[in-house]
Amino acid sequence: MPKVTAVRLKLAGNNKYYDPEDLDLRIGDKVIVDTDKGEEVGEITIPVIEVTDDRIKAPLGSIKRICTKEDLDQYAENRRLETEAFAICKDKIRHHGLEMKLIRADYTFDRRKLTFYFSADGRVDFRALVKDLAQEFRTRIELRQIGVRDETRILGGLGVCGRPLCCRTYLTDFSPVSIKMAKEQNLSLNPTKISGVCGRLMCCLNNEEEAYEYLNRKMPRRGDLAVTADGEAGTVCNVNILRQKIAVLFEKNDVKEIKEFNADQLTCTPKKYRKQEEERLAREREKEKEAMDQAALEESEETAGATGSDKRENKDVKRHEGNRRKNGNQKNRRNNTRRGPGKENKGKNVRNGGYSHQGGDKNEGN
Repeated sequence: MPKVTAVRLKLAGNNKYYDPEDLDLRIGDKVIVDTDKGEEVGEITIPVIEVTDDRIKAPLGSIKRICTKEDLDQYAENRRLETEAFAICKDKIRHHGLEMKLIRADYTFDRRKLTFYFSADGRVDFRALVKDLAQEFRTRIELRQIGVRDETRILGGLGVCGRPLCCRTYLTDFSPVSIKMAKEQNLSLNPTKISGVCGRLMCCLNNEEEAYEYLNRKMPRRGDLAVTADGEAGTVCNVNILRQKIAVLFEKNDVKEIKEFNADQLTCTPKKYRKQEEERLAREREKEKEAMDQAALEESEETAGATGSDKRENKDVKRHEGNRRKNGNQKNRRNNTRRGPGKENKGKNVRNGGYSHQGGDKNEGN
């Protein structure tokens, strides 16, 4: 596997692989490298390592040497000349009345090329300006228009987090950032809160996008239908993505109540399918109610049948008891008739076979 090292040419510039050329390189060393523009001063960002061939996208550049003291002095002189060139170019822009904002002037290490970076709202005709600058500096002049993100990376600054800007410190490429990422992370859509110094959406929204996409796979949206394990239906009113908690609003008899559940305790239906799901739940509840009513009806019929049987049994018992008492009374009367009048008939006249009993005296009839 080939040995490579990474070199960053400018502050917040791209890291590119270079052939170390058997040099003893350490992180932070200044080196002279060959580029398309000429010789440039770069900084070693990673030590010499071995990589596979598929990680090398283009032919490796060559490192000419480690910067000597004379190279570093020339590099410092170039920075001083860039400051002077920047002031001269601003005067030329003002003289030509061009609507452009000068950002930076950049010399190559050998001073064979001077590049001016600027930003503007539209296209700018700077041909006359280039001629004046070429006559002034007697070298090759290039004017390059850049966007607001590159402008912020060159100028630098502090973000809302209080730290140096990501694009100024470690970002090498600008990844696309969309408003969908802010929605995924449940952030406020106020532009002043999710925009960076450049006025565009903050690059850090892209840092946690993958994690939020993973966490949001089983999380509902606000307004979705949520059904508990007991079959109680409510409306999702808030979600906590990191804690995987869902707040559900329940409305019953004009009484509202909010309960919090874990994401795996609910069955959620998206808002666009909510009407169909509510209708399905209503049909299920109606079927359950009908089944309960049918079961109650059958139970009441069984109870009524058992009560009727008891009534019939009680009626038969009473009728049997009445017959038994009636037969007993008749038997008693017959026995009393055979025995004759008792003490209870004393003092009364009773006709019985021609005999008359009165007061216990016996009189023979005529």
